[in-house]
Parts: sequence; C-alpha cells; structure tokens
Amino acid sequence: MFKNQKVVVVMPAYNAAQTLRKTYDEVMEQDVVDLVIVVDDGSQDETVAIARTLPNTIVQVHPRNQGYGANQKTCYKLALEQGGDIIVMVHPDYQYSPKLIPAMISIIGNDLYPCVLGSRILGGYALKGGMPTWKYVANRFLTFAENIMLGAKLSEYHTGYRAFSRKLLEQLPLEQNSDDFVFDNQMLAQILWFGHTIAEVTCPTKYFTEASSINFQRSVQYGFGCLSTGLTFRLAQLKLINSKLFPPK
Repeated sequence: MFKNQKVVVVMPAYNAAQTLRKTYDEVMEQDVVDLVIVVDDGSQDETVAIARTLPNTIVQVHPRNQGYGANQKTCYKLALEQGGDIIVMVHPDYQYSPKLIPAMISIIGNDLYPCVLGSRILGGYALKGGMPTWKYVANRFLTFAENIMLGAKLSEYHTGYRAFSRKLLEQLPLEQNSDDFVFDNQMLAQILWFGHTIAEVTCPTKYFTEASSINFQRSVQYGFGCLSTGLTFRLAQLKLINSKLFPPK
C-alpha cells in the first residue's frame, strides 16, 4: 500500500521456474506490495506449481501459449479486477531488480506521472549488465526512430519493467494490441497518443542463462513491428488513416 493506494505486481511468466521464487521474495521485501499476480502462458516447467506455493499470490494459467502480449492483457485485467491502483509489471526471470519498485510507485502514487519505465539505457548499464552488442545497437536504432515518429524523448521503448496508474490502464485500448512481443511497444505509443508523459528511472539489469530473451529472428520481427507502430501513429496523427490502436481522442 502506498498512501492508501493498492499496489499490485503482475508477473507474465513463461518457463520461469528457476527464478520465480527469487524474484517474488525480493518483490515482497519492499514492503509496499499488496498482491502479486502470476499469469503463466503455457509453461513446460514447474512455474505454475511454484507460483501456487507463494503467499498472497493469484495464479492464472493459460492452457496453451498465447503470446507475451496476451499474457500482459490477462495480467492487467486481473490487476484492475483486484482493485489495483498502482500496477507494476516485473518479469519473473530476475533480469530487472524489484528493489526499484518503491521508487517507481512513489512517482505514480504522488501524481507526478501515470507511467514509469525502468530504463536499462539510462546510466549506461545495459552493456555492463551483459546485453548483447547487437541488441544494444538495435535498441538504440529503434528508439531513435520511434522518438522521431512518436514525438517523444525516451531513452528506450523496450524495457519489460513498467509501472502504471489504474486510471491510465483503464484508458488504453489494450485489447486492440498484438498478442505478441510488439504489444509492449504499442502500449507505450498509446500512452503518448493520449497525451501522457512517461517517466524513466535508471535500472540495472542482468543477462544470464535463465533470463528470458527472444531470439534473433523474433527480434527482427519485433523491430519491424515497432517501426510499423510508429508509422501508424504518425499517419493517424495526420488523420490520413483510422486505426483501432489509436482511436480519436
């Protein structure tokens, strides 16, 4: 709880058995989280069994893998149904440190910004934390292109560590977004579309064997999806097309 606002942490999980408990323990050590929601997207390991042993946790299971975006849709839907006022997404692979949760929710809970990202780029920690060089270069290129198309100045659009206000999530047409990885990018574009400012905090990150990561082919697909999102945003802004992603304001 933060200033009488319920804090819910959502974890979109897929084959996270080796790191889920460690991530959960560090989340709860922050003493501000009221509820954890784990949504398993058809894992083939012990993720669900472990999740069901965690106190103060709701576990939702997708019988088959529906995609990272579909997982998040379920996460946010459940968080709102459970009365969450501040919703934080933390990947259960322990790539991002849950120790930043108090800082992120204080920004939202004090009505400074409705969205906060944990940026791997601010502070120059990405490569130090083990981000592959090709991913770093792609991240910088896509971020540069998207800042131009979306009219923003974010350090990156591709972090999986995010916090949102309830009011913001209720405004976004999330069901229109992709069920795949580009969901992340579409969501941020929608936040900017509705005129909100996105805050960022420096976030150390770790790359190791158990940390989730998409392969090169999926990364290329994601990259083109991001560029397509930016182009659709700009064309809708110029009123040259109608888009369900970016409805009339």
